[in-house]
Amino acid sequence: MNTYYGTAHFFVTLGVFILLFKRRPDVFGQWRNTLAAMTGLAIIGFVLFPLMPPRLLDAPCPSATGGYGGACIEHELRNYNGATNFGFSDTVAEFGGPWAFNEGPAASLSNQYAAMPSLHIGWSTWCVFALWPLAKKRWKRIALFLYPATTLFCIVVTGNHFWLDGLGGLVVFVVGYFIGTYLHNANHRRLDARMASHPAQ
Repeated sequence: MNTYYGTAHFFVTLGVFILLFKRRPDVFGQWRNTLAAMTGLAIIGFVLFPLMPPRLLDAPCPSATGGYGGACIEHELRNYNGATNFGFSDTVAEFGGPWAFNEGPAASLSNQYAAMPSLHIGWSTWCVFALWPLAKKRWKRIALFLYPATTLFCIVVTGNHFWLDGLGGLVVFVVGYFIGTYLHNANHRRLDARMASHPAQ
């Protein structure tokens, strides 16, 4: 699951992006704009309202020198039934994976307080709708829907997101789709007007 979480998110989206460019050039701009808009919206959310993933709830408090830390909640205040932790595991720290968020190159590039919205869900949903017209056979369409479903399972069991973060990913996809479609159509109207004002001789 850690490998899936750290790789599919990028490579599948990139593959779909390239496939759209080659197979659906008529709507490539629309889906490119959608991807850019939803990613931009998510980044704004990460900056303005950073939220901790569940895997960090039981992590130590941030050190004085900086870095990412946990919720800093006293053990006796954590649970009404006296539990000493929230029950979430940091599967990357425990079992390893392609990326280590607390050390190495990934530590300097990653934002660990970027749980809401989940771009894993946003991007995987983007892949489904962008490829849907190309999936003529039933098994292909089933496979498309299995991708975000598997991604949702993955982001939850690895402790990187709550279910609600996935819902946030769907919201940014929908908003990004409307923005991307509007920009795509506006660009076509602009080009049509330019061609109408300069008819071919």
